[in-house]
Amino acid sequence: MKTNMILSASGWRKVFAISGQEQDKTSMIGEENIAISIFAAKVFADYVKEKSSKSNPTVILGMDARPTGPAIAEAAIKTFAGSDVNVKFTGITAAPEIMAYSKKADGFMYISASHNPVGHNGIKFGLNAGGVLNGSENAKLVEKFLKLCDAEDAKTKAFELINTVPEEKVSEIYRNEKNVKNEALSSYHDFLKETITASRNQERQKEIFQILQDSISKNNIGVVCDMNGSARSVSVDSDFFAENKINFYAIHNRAGEIAHEIIPEAENLVYVAAEMEKLQKEGKKEAVLGYMPDCDGDRGNIVYWDENVKKAVIVKAQEVFSLSVLAELCWQVWTGDKNPAVAVNCPTSMRIEEIASKLGAKVFRAEVGEANVVNLAAEKRAEGFDVRIFGEGSNGGTITYPSAVRDPINTIFAIIKLLSIKELYKIWCEKNGSAFKENYTLTDILSSLPEYTTTGVSEERAVLHIENKDHADLKGKFQKIFEKQWNEQKIFLENWGISSYEAVITNGTKESPAVTDFSLSKKGGLKILFKNKNHENLAFIWMRGSGTEPVFRIMCDVKGNKPEMEKALLSWETEMLLAADKE
Repeated sequence: MKTNMILSASGWRKVFAISGQEQDKTSMIGEENIAISIFAAKVFADYVKEKSSKSNPTVILGMDARPTGPAIAEAAIKTFAGSDVNVKFTGITAAPEIMAYSKKADGFMYISASHNPVGHNGIKFGLNAGGVLNGSENAKLVEKFLKLCDAEDAKTKAFELINTVPEEKVSEIYRNEKNVKNEALSSYHDFLKETITASRNQERQKEIFQILQDSISKNNIGVVCDMNGSARSVSVDSDFFAENKINFYAIHNRAGEIAHEIIPEAENLVYVAAEMEKLQKEGKKEAVLGYMPDCDGDRGNIVYWDENVKKAVIVKAQEVFSLSVLAELCWQVWTGDKNPAVAVNCPTSMRIEEIASKLGAKVFRAEVGEANVVNLAAEKRAEGFDVRIFGEGSNGGTITYPSAVRDPINTIFAIIKLLSIKELYKIWCEKNGSAFKENYTLTDILSSLPEYTTTGVSEERAVLHIENKDHADLKGKFQKIFEKQWNEQKIFLENWGISSYEAVITNGTKESPAVTDFSLSKKGGLKILFKNKNHENLAFIWMRGSGTEPVFRIMCDVKGNKPEMEKALLSWETEMLLAADKE
């Protein structure tokens, strides 16, 4: 039985809609996909039992708001029930919610395809550390899963695993769904307080939130959200903002009613921007921040009200992450952390290094993939670094310790802290050499960020369709073309101030600088850093095949407001890659 699944640590994904069409909103998945769901749950049930000392370990099962979720969940529930695993089913739940709740269990299985189109679905696995399994542990599941799928009469054997499960046992799991969901919401609510304040001490939490609430009431801060039918529609968002004296306005807020494309990039943030402008015209002047999550609600990019131009402005993904990093590093300086650091993915803009260096923090880079960044942050904490903020700047995803998953509420509150606690912005202004003014706005903060020109992750220019599936071979061929053209393109490069380069690769949590063999990056990230005559970084081009989609991603990052340079370097990279693909 063929799975046709991408099986990365960040998630196992495929089109589950029975038609095979990625935009199909059907709830039907067909027998083969049910069998795949059974085998996925079976290998995870066995894995959790191996890892737990309990005879009947507990697994939290949840799903995002996609129409195919219930069918996959039903197969998983029956499989767990027949595998001596106690399953708690949350129903629709946001990724940060189930991962916070899973700390009280032995593991979790989350049904989601994140930002992929509506006909896709997938599965994420984790234990009780609050994040997904790392690459090596995921590989163990993949090996056993593929063995089951490749067996003779695999589909028949899959259904045999669930056919004898008592119906009453399954019904009891569904009857407990409401209570389980309430427990998950409570766990997530409490965990958000801890991540936002960087403290488990309830008195300290009250102190920080009181400071925020006092400032919010004076500055009249409200939040607008385009839920787009996501799992966050039934999460804590509305209650959490209300509790903190923040007016909350939501659109498309019925779970499962997905109104438009799922990925929270600029082309889909127009809806929350339009709602913000509508509210402003209606006199709701507090509507100054907005966000749109993806379907599982672990990622949300930002819109804000620019008082200067009287318009809702979409913040680019890299700038969203930069704001979070700025806020949390200033927080660490303010609270006296001694060894601050940031962990990011390879294509995160170099502006992060500029921000971090001014605030006395180090930056470490991993391969693309949330699991890679989470594991790198953990490694650096074990080495003595205070890694509070980490994530994938290339898509705006912010992770705030002790969380191990992206969360738009943490992103929003990072910005609110910058706006509400003036000492934080004062620290940045002093370190950056910027002028501080009492009545500053988010526009002022954004204008103080180091300026870079960066390819957006969802732009058409950022995605190539490459025939060569051997990416080590592809990059080796790219290297030959690049080295030849490097010597031929001297004038082109010198026009941009480029006089040397350095190749850097990332595989998992390891970054290797100054490599001489591009193919060593294999399926990982390859970056070419371009330097001036003083060996200062001016720009980079980057490439990597996606681990969750059948595409090859590229991008360019350039210091300064230089769109022509970014366009030229990205076009050059594209031409060389396509030429390498033909060889």
